[in-house]
Order: sequence, then C-alpha cells, then structure tokens
Amino acid sequence: MARIVGVDIPNNKRGEIGLTYVYGIGASSAQKILDEAGVDRNIKVQDWTDDQSAAIRNVINDNFKIEGELRSEVQMNIKRLQDIGSYRGIRHRIGLPVRGQSTKNNARTRKGKRKTVANKKKATK
Repeated sequence: MARIVGVDIPNNKRGEIGLTYVYGIGASSAQKILDEAGVDRNIKVQDWTDDQSAAIRNVINDNFKIEGELRSEVQMNIKRLQDIGSYRGIRHRIGLPVRGQSTKNNARTRKGKRKTVANKKKATK
C-alpha cells in the first residue's frame, strides 16, 4: 500500500481513484495532482515508482490543505459561526439542517432517530 500524508491508499485502484481516499482530495483534485506530478492517471497505485510517489507527495504538500489541517479549519469555521450567533451557527448548535432544507418530514440525518411522543389521553367522566 502506498502511504500519502498518513493515509494508506489501496494498491488495486487506479491513481486518480486511490487519491480520493485522502480527506480533502476529490476526483478533480486527484486529476490535477497526477497531471502536475507527471503521473499517468490510469496507472494503478501498486505500479507507482518511488519517484512518482514522492512527486505526488510534493504536489499535495505544496498546493493542498488536507486531512487534520483541513478538518480543524472546518471545525474552527463552524465554531466561529456559533460564537457570533449567526443563523447557520445556531442551526449547527441545535443539530438541524444548516442550508435551508425542510425539517417537517425529512432531515433525519441531522435530527437523529425519531423520538415518538405519546398522544394525550382523553379524560374519562
């Protein structure tokens, strides 16, 4: 397995697919990285030479914010929104959808498992 910035990249995948296993690198970023490093996109990860791996590592370190650094930046952005009391920050704090989605019927991913509320019983005479 090739190891790039602390992530094991599967050997049996093509280079542009394997790089997407790194947090912060998607399909288009992976293509740009491989083009800049001069590595063919279709070569499998197990066939990369040490020089190619080093070139890919250098491109990633120079141009991209990934893994822990990116995760901490995202968390700091969310914390900033919460601290200033913005609408988005409040939605983050109470665990509801942030980007305007409806919450009446759906939004189960953000709200969590359903919490059933029992009906009130009618008073008997």
